[in-house]
Amino acid sequence: MPPPDYDLIIIGAGPAGSTTARFAAEAGLRVLLVDKRQELGAPIQCSGAISGHGLATAGIAASPEFIHEAIYGFAIYDREGGRTVHDYRQLKPDEYGAGEGKKPLGYVVDRRRFDRYLMTQAERAGAEVWLKTEGLGYQPTNDGHCTVSLRRYNQDLRLTTRVLVGADGLQSQVGKWAGLQTHIKITELAGCLQFIVDGVETEGLLEIVTGHEWAPGGYAWVFPKGHGYAEIGLGVIATMTDKPAQWHLDKFIRQSFFRRRFANSRILEVQGGGVPLAAPLRTQYADNLILVGDAARHVNPITGGGLHTAVAGGKIAADFLIGHLGDGMSLQDGALRAYQTLWLEELGDKMWKLYGIKTDIFHNMNIQQRDQQLYATMSDYFSPTSEFKKI
Repeated sequence: MPPPDYDLIIIGAGPAGSTTARFAAEAGLRVLLVDKRQELGAPIQCSGAISGHGLATAGIAASPEFIHEAIYGFAIYDREGGRTVHDYRQLKPDEYGAGEGKKPLGYVVDRRRFDRYLMTQAERAGAEVWLKTEGLGYQPTNDGHCTVSLRRYNQDLRLTTRVLVGADGLQSQVGKWAGLQTHIKITELAGCLQFIVDGVETEGLLEIVTGHEWAPGGYAWVFPKGHGYAEIGLGVIATMTDKPAQWHLDKFIRQSFFRRRFANSRILEVQGGGVPLAAPLRTQYADNLILVGDAARHVNPITGGGLHTAVAGGKIAADFLIGHLGDGMSLQDGALRAYQTLWLEELGDKMWKLYGIKTDIFHNMNIQQRDQQLYATMSDYFSPTSEFKKI
């Protein structure tokens, strides 16, 4: 049989897809990375926070090209404004800080520039990149490969590959082609809205505000954005409120214990979208196919954070495929289950545990108790002794 056109075709050039493409291409695999968008990172649907550890794990240099602001810790607030602070400039002053020989704990990144940077790194590693290219379907073949149907600039194409990687985001279409259950329940999808504002002081911390009063089913946040800007946002679960996210965000800005701090804020940009607070997909593979990133729900079910888990998952996927393809192992009849097993060992088991904690909290119908549980959980989650600090 003739060799396939590619070893990997990756649909979706976000952080997970681009990271998978980069590592695979560096190992000498023939990689095609496609995305239906003409501008990566848009529309912006997340706050853009990622830890320094998350970048380092995925071999991503902390570049001024995509960094907005350095972060040095966390402040977690209860409904009334009481707070727990984990400031690493104080906890580990010899290691963390802005001075020479010290480092930030993490960063707030510009999603457009971050996604473009990761895609560029994949391309420089040898991956072929096509934008404005839509995936239409795939079909495993008897020779152990699969065909992938694409539409590029209104031209329909059929290519062959050894493995198709779905990195196409929440409710993945690639997963649906394989019959995987990618639908998400509305009870586990947070409607998120954030304002980019001027006139709000920050202190180098990611600030998390808990409490049903401000964000039913989720939490509110204030993140530094750099150059004197800040992000003020929140996420809510639709089944826990009869008001839209904008109503709750307006209330948070005008009535919360931060209202004086926000009094002179000026809105410069509005961003929003849906963020999963759900469990990972139970099945993330099929014949000649795996899912990564949001497509597999590799998203922290407590915080909704997905950047760290996306790039970490992309590296896990690439490392697995490099070895699996290099050994000439089967790609069908359940053989790719080994990918999911590896991901569970490295990240997924902890994410399932977090999902169980989150579920227990929000199954409590006593709002006061639930608020206390969420505040305590978030305070512990962001502590330096947390078992989840790498998630």
